[in-house]
Amino acid sequence: MSWVYLLLAILLEVAGTTSMKLSEGLSRPIPTVLMFVFYVLCFSSLSLALKEMEVGTAYAIWSGLGTAMIAVIGVLFFKDAFTVKKVVAVALIIVGCVLLNLSDGAHAQQPAKAQQDAGMTAE
Repeated sequence: MSWVYLLLAILLEVAGTTSMKLSEGLSRPIPTVLMFVFYVLCFSSLSLALKEMEVGTAYAIWSGLGTAMIAVIGVLFFKDAFTVKKVVAVALIIVGCVLLNLSDGAHAQQPAKAQQDAGMTAE
């Protein structure tokens, strides 16, 4: 379920960032309100994902895929420059996210277990 929350957090972050662009510097009320709503929901979903995932992996995937998706949206809808460097950069972000996911394999401890082992849980 943590991956569902992470995917939802990514999509909500992309919606929030797109709304930020559409708000034209917070001067348009509807996109501005939507931006705040999307970001609150985004961070709520991300916090639920972190209950089961390693923070470094989850944050890297969240920020990396969000950045890649925003770059694509910028090119497709906001006439941002489409360059070879941008394509390579987005591809590298995606490769990095895949590698992080693969490195989070069978020997990774669950966050609650790792906290318990470190004596960080509430008694």
